[in-house]
Amino acid sequence: MNFVLDFRAPQLSDKTWVSAIMRESGELACEYCFGNLYMWCTVYGNTIARYGDLFLARDGAGKPAYLFPCGKGDKKKAILELKESAKADGSPLTLYCLTPKKVRELDCMFPGEFDFQPTREYFDYIYNTQDLIDLAGRRYHGKRNHIAYFKKTFDWHYEPLNEHNMADCLAMNEKWEQRNREKNPEDIDNELVAIHRAFDNYFDLELTGGVLYADGEVVAYTFGEPLNDTAFCTHVEKAFADVRGAYPAINREFAANALSGFQFVNREEDAGSEGLRRAKESYYPAVLLPKYTAVYKE
Repeated sequence: MNFVLDFRAPQLSDKTWVSAIMRESGELACEYCFGNLYMWCTVYGNTIARYGDLFLARDGAGKPAYLFPCGKGDKKKAILELKESAKADGSPLTLYCLTPKKVRELDCMFPGEFDFQPTREYFDYIYNTQDLIDLAGRRYHGKRNHIAYFKKTFDWHYEPLNEHNMADCLAMNEKWEQRNREKNPEDIDNELVAIHRAFDNYFDLELTGGVLYADGEVVAYTFGEPLNDTAFCTHVEKAFADVRGAYPAINREFAANALSGFQFVNREEDAGSEGLRRAKESYYPAVLLPKYTAVYKE
């Protein structure tokens, strides 16, 4: 059977088949979440295609790059098609989001034909869910202290993110954006587009989130979606930095109230930010998932 590569913008109607392929694959990388793809697609120009029982995606930011094929099917044939597609664009085929297992898989299919480079800023931080809930031991002493201060200082409560508190979260997000905008206006604007797209389609995307109130106002919120039956992926976490304990409190409460059924939580990459890297390392990931970019040697 012959398939034609027809890359197009993802639609909500694609969620059923895309999510089915992604979940069955057992992938742990955050790129294999439909909601994540959908909320960012207008920012990065992401497009998708189906190749038999394989899911393909193309990143439209800068030179075209393609997600390593996901699903069951003839991956070698699909990559040959992608190579021709890249050639038509005047550039060598570039594949992204290759875990070490996929580096070996690609090199086995095309021995010595690709150069592989690790992309440290896109390594995923994956945690044992129970560690995020219990915060046990000396290494989490500081987190427990901040949470204790928060709970002692404020009249606080946690709620699942839903239609009743979504407007409160967006109002809080607007304040957060204003306070942090000068650090990187372009990234802030891009993130705002993605967050509004996620909230506008929150229930269709089957996202799960949590909200933290202090003295009657939202001081933190978070949301994400399952990668598969064993792992959850957190896409966004926002808190006011000047509210001591808000960040560790929303992290812990969300894990305890919504994620206990998952073994792992993927809190995504640090995007090369030293501050974000320190924050994510401070929760001691069970796995720092390496990702590589592969470029075809012409």
